[in-house]
Amino acid sequence: MSSSSPRATPAAGTAAVPTAVWPGLLLASAGAIAFSGKAIVAKLMYRHGVDAVQVLFLRMLMAMPLFMLLAWWAGRGKPPLSRRDWGTVLLLGFTGYYLASFLDFLGLQYISASLERLILYLNPTIVLLIGWLAYRRRVTGRQLLALAVGYAGVALVFGRELSFEGPRVALGTALVFGSAVSYAVYLVLSGEAVRRLGSARLSGLASSVACVLCIVQFFVLRPVSALQVPEPVLWMSLLNATVCTVAPVLMVMMAIERIGASMASQVGMIGPMSTLAMGVVILGEPFTPWLAVGTALVLGGVWLLTRWRT
Repeated sequence: MSSSSPRATPAAGTAAVPTAVWPGLLLASAGAIAFSGKAIVAKLMYRHGVDAVQVLFLRMLMAMPLFMLLAWWAGRGKPPLSRRDWGTVLLLGFTGYYLASFLDFLGLQYISASLERLILYLNPTIVLLIGWLAYRRRVTGRQLLALAVGYAGVALVFGRELSFEGPRVALGTALVFGSAVSYAVYLVLSGEAVRRLGSARLSGLASSVACVLCIVQFFVLRPVSALQVPEPVLWMSLLNATVCTVAPVLMVMMAIERIGASMASQVGMIGPMSTLAMGVVILGEPFTPWLAVGTALVLGGVWLLTRWRT
């Protein structure tokens, strides 16, 4: 029969590749681009006189119902969380979503969106360093070379902005790097919890915790009158909460299910490039040879690190 002939099997396998891979690649790409838009939207909101505390409050307030829905949907039919699980969720919600987001939005007040994205993209290198410092995991010479290439790119862009903007750039860079470290700690600590609870359920729960912390933070640090913001800020907050926050989480998780975490991570390299393009087109940030070379170095360093770790 033709269905059992040797020629039919390769044809079926060949046809299955684009069906399985392309949706995953598109989802990973869309997720990376959408998440990169977070910095662009925040910079636009700052032009209306709001600060990081207000921007983060509005973003998390609007995103919280969606994250709670995600946690409920992913937890259907599964056993309730133990006390240990809740402790883990609270810790990860604080480090990975609340603190990382707060430091990131603070830093964006002082540096360009392009530099912010390059710093955050160094996250795999920070995870490697944490593994070496905390768990004494071996770091090879090739990995050190990849680290040097990536950090040289950030240093190049940082030095260029510092010469024009002054010490505010140093403060913003330190804050965003602190955000990257906080999220790297989340990644290191979340491995066991992801296996136990599932990525979707953990993301929904930890993000909901971060939303509550951001809302409490607002009422501690700002008067109620700070709720009065220009109407464009409200619309941009809705965009930030949905398209740039919740949607990327879902798209990346769906991409990982289809193409795996390694390939999804490599596709994520489009993120810094999309931020660079949107910064130039939407924000009017200058595109300089320094920025181009710095971006290439960061992308190259992270790519080498990913390849050599594999």
